[in-house]
Amino acid sequence: MSFTSLPSKSNSKKISAETETTTVLENVSIYNQLDANSFVLPSFESFNLALSGFNLLKDKGLVQKNILTLVDFSLSSNKKRLWVIDLDKKIILFQTLVAHGRNTGEEFAKQFSNQAESFQSSVGFYATGEIYDGKHGMSLKLDGLEKGLNDKARERAVVVHGADYVSESFIKQNKRLGRSQGCPALPVEMNAKIINVIKDKSCLFIYHPSAANEIMSRLAS
Repeated sequence: MSFTSLPSKSNSKKISAETETTTVLENVSIYNQLDANSFVLPSFESFNLALSGFNLLKDKGLVQKNILTLVDFSLSSNKKRLWVIDLDKKIILFQTLVAHGRNTGEEFAKQFSNQAESFQSSVGFYATGEIYDGKHGMSLKLDGLEKGLNDKARERAVVVHGADYVSESFIKQNKRLGRSQGCPALPVEMNAKIINVIKDKSCLFIYHPSAANEIMSRLAS
């Protein structure tokens, strides 16, 4: 193969665009096949990004299970904005409330950080780790997979855990969900059910449209 037969920069951009279009079409097909299982589907925008990242991480061996947890922090904290999706069976297993960090925003998540003591949530892709018994009871460690966005999750002790402030009753009393110190906290009654499904190297993705481009560029680098 001669150097003159290599793709030009313009051709490379065309190939890249075609690949991206193919990926989106594949993601649309999977999205349309999803069994909502009496739940509400996540937005396609958040699912498209989640599935694209999941496939990259699966190819790299950084996640192993075909289980995808999607958290959409563009939504009100009063909405059920966490989904657990079985990609083999193409079915939504769970949809539930999930808290963001106290310094990330009030009802809506607006600011994100990777820094210790920030009490803010971190966006991007995570691999789930091991279960342990912490101050909130059964908890699940997370490994942030994106440098500068969430890779300090372990040292910050950002984990999945249950919390009393993640409940419909808290929303009724306070007009918004309670907030964590940066953890994606779940309703107490859902905590063990979800952790047992997503533990041990499944993919968890925290989405916000303001960071979508940065999330994917850091993941691909």
